[in-house]
Amino acid sequence: MRSAPPPTTPRSTAPSAHLSSYDWLIFTSANGVRFFLDRLDRSATDLRALRGRLCAIGPATRAAIETLHLKVDLMGKEYVAESLLEAFAPYDLAGKVVLLPRAAVARDLVPVELARRGAPCRRGGSLPHGGSGRGARQLREVFDAAPKPDCITFTSSSTVENFVAAVGAESLAGVPVVSIGPVTTRTARALGIEVAAEARVFTVDGLVEAVLGLYTG
Repeated sequence: MRSAPPPTTPRSTAPSAHLSSYDWLIFTSANGVRFFLDRLDRSATDLRALRGRLCAIGPATRAAIETLHLKVDLMGKEYVAESLLEAFAPYDLAGKVVLLPRAAVARDLVPVELARRGAPCRRGGSLPHGGSGRGARQLREVFDAAPKPDCITFTSSSTVENFVAAVGAESLAGVPVVSIGPVTTRTARALGIEVAAEARVFTVDGLVEAVLGLYTG
C-alpha cells in the first residue's frame, strides 16, 4: 500500500480555511500530519492561524508534529483510539470544535465519542485508502511473484481492509502476519487472516520488536 494526498479541495471549503476555529486538532498518524501540512501549503493560510491544542495518538505522530516546532498538548498512553479517548477524560469538551485529519476508512470511534461528549468533529482533509489504483496493482504484482514476502505487518485496521480488498486474505497463506495491536488483530482475524504475533507496545517500534521475536524466539 502507498499513501496518497487527498484530492484538491477549494480554498473556501478546506479545513485549513477555518484553522482558527478549532479548539483541538487530533492527529492519528505521521502521514496525517504530512498531508495536513500539504493541504495547508495549498491554502491561503498557514500555521500562524492555529490556536487550538494538539493531540497525537502516539510517539511517531508526536515526533512529526514536533518537527514543526509545535508542542503536543495530549497523547494517549497506547497507540489505539481507545487510549486517545481516555487521555481526553479530564477535559470538558462541551462546545469544543475538533479537526480530525485521518484515513477515509478509519474507525468512527473517536469522532462518535467526541460528538457524544459535545464536541463536533470535522473530519475534513481525510486521507484516501489504498485499496485501489496504482498502489493496489503494485501489491498484487508482489504477491503474484515468487517467492512471497517472509513477513507481513499491519499497522491499523484500515491497512488490513485495504490489503484484503487488493489481493485477498488467501494470498497470505503461509506468510507470517504481525499486528500492531489488538484492534488490528481483531480486524485481521475477522477477515480470515491468521496473526502470528502482536506488538506488546502499540507503536511501530513495538511492531518491530514483535517481528524480531518471530525469528529470535
